[in-house]
Amino acid sequence: MTKQKILSSIVDIGIVPIVRTSSAESAIKAVEAIYRGGIRAAEITMTVPGAIRALEKVADQFGDKIMLGAGTVLDPETARACMLAGAEFIVTPSLRISTIEIVQRYSKVITPGAMTPTEVLTAWEAGADMVKVFPCGNLGGPKYIKALKGPFPHIEMVPTGGVNLETAGEFLKAGASAVAVGSELVDGKTIKEGRYDIIEERARQYLAVIAKARQEMQAA
Repeated sequence: MTKQKILSSIVDIGIVPIVRTSSAESAIKAVEAIYRGGIRAAEITMTVPGAIRALEKVADQFGDKIMLGAGTVLDPETARACMLAGAEFIVTPSLRISTIEIVQRYSKVITPGAMTPTEVLTAWEAGADMVKVFPCGNLGGPKYIKALKGPFPHIEMVPTGGVNLETAGEFLKAGASAVAVGSELVDGKTIKEGRYDIIEERARQYLAVIAKARQEMQAA
């Protein structure tokens, strides 16, 4: 899949669910629930035990039907392993230039984490395809994205942290290209109880919020 297709898919979908669970099995089941709920993207974090195995299984099972990413990638070696396992995009919690470089070499999408205006610009200039603004909720949420988009209208931003059903639409209206949502969508308690139907329903709710926000943006 071309880098441009990966990027445009993420922006079209508008939401990247972050799957951070306590086992590879539960991560795979969570991705299946997200998919049944209509979201065609998922990011499996490297904090999941057996995360690479989970990536491989999801890539085998879904192929091109889901935009699969790897999250909490801390170094280039891990990024390479994730891409070989089937990840189309790589997300990092912090800015590490060497990780950006290796993902670029494999022509996949890299979304490094950044917080300050200096980090956001440094990430973009180093070749980031999108910049994960993290932890966004702690910095003022949608207002912070709006403030960053003032000087950086050309930088694609994906806020992470503080994204929920109430704020997701506001983040898009503030200028975010897409949002990333973690425990508000896939949480430990629901998974422990085996209630994947709840995750499926939440996925539908998030898609509805994003569709509504986009309609309002077009009408404005």
